[in-house]
Amino acid sequence: MSQIKSIGTAVPRFKHDQNEILNFMSRIYAFNEKDRRKLRYLYGQSGISNRYSVLSDYSKSPQNWTFYPPTENLEPFPSLEKRMELFNQFAPALSAEAVLNCLQNNLSAKEITHLITVTCTGLSAPGLDLYLMDLLDLPKNIFRTSVNFMGCYAAIHALKLADAICNAEPSARVMIVCTELCTLHFQQEPSIDNITSSLLFGDGSAAVLVTGDDDKIGGFQLHGFYAEVIPKGKQDMSWALSSTGFAMTLSNYVPGLIEEDFKNLVENALAKTRLPLDAVSDWCIHPGGRKILEAIEKSLGLPKEKLAAGYEVLNDFGNMSSPTILFVLDKLFKSFTSGDSHTVFGAAFGPGLTMETFIAGN
Repeated sequence: MSQIKSIGTAVPRFKHDQNEILNFMSRIYAFNEKDRRKLRYLYGQSGISNRYSVLSDYSKSPQNWTFYPPTENLEPFPSLEKRMELFNQFAPALSAEAVLNCLQNNLSAKEITHLITVTCTGLSAPGLDLYLMDLLDLPKNIFRTSVNFMGCYAAIHALKLADAICNAEPSARVMIVCTELCTLHFQQEPSIDNITSSLLFGDGSAAVLVTGDDDKIGGFQLHGFYAEVIPKGKQDMSWALSSTGFAMTLSNYVPGLIEEDFKNLVENALAKTRLPLDAVSDWCIHPGGRKILEAIEKSLGLPKEKLAAGYEVLNDFGNMSSPTILFVLDKLFKSFTSGDSHTVFGAAFGPGLTMETFIAGN
């Protein structure tokens, strides 16, 4: 059986207050006062206080911008090539920082046998995996693979791959690295999808070390995985390439779809591992937005404090896509008292509409 040994996280150097981002967006979208009030209301209800970015522009006046041109309409608007150039510039170092934070007091980078990189905000070949091999001086014969373009649930899919590897090779030490630079993909058209994306998403990286049965030192065992797709939500959450970056579709129907289907998903996942609902002591839910967390509460009849870790991560970092669920899991692990027993149910959501889950316990 595989186990989660440790988690490490990292964020870029630029921390932006949500109100500073609001001011940036209000200026760019050139709204009238009525629309500005609506935007202020949405930001005020977001449940987010801060977000991080590899870009400093979101907190600066136009004359000090370094990525966006200081013109009224942002023209010439940054191209996809420019955004990928910055991803390749910043993502490897941020990822390496998360890995080193994960490895503290566990093992050296040379002892990693498998590397799984996860991202949906930057694509190239050579990619993030090869950059990390160089930065961390990883073994040249390391097994490596990538999970790309799956969105917010991709970390759970990577955990599923790591679990399969460890079950096949009990001596495996698998490092998963999820890195997203969502703020590179701001779009200037004031559509509801773009407004929602600019309100929610931030940058971040998280790494998790998964080992097999040969590692006897205690961790959190991965007991099982389960996933379902809600076909009627296929058009409500999507992520596509455009000439000016990656474009998000995120409709306001998503929380309702999740609320309607989540309880059944949980029951199916628990039945697969033969656990009753009351065996779950802790909930690790991807905070895709405040309304997503509220939908989970309604679906399961949970009090808000049961999702406290998700609300705290949303407040402090926003939605970072794939690393976010690992930020929540890290916060949960750090809150546990040594010697206590915990069973964690985790879930994240993405394009499809896909719902992925995992169960872990000590």
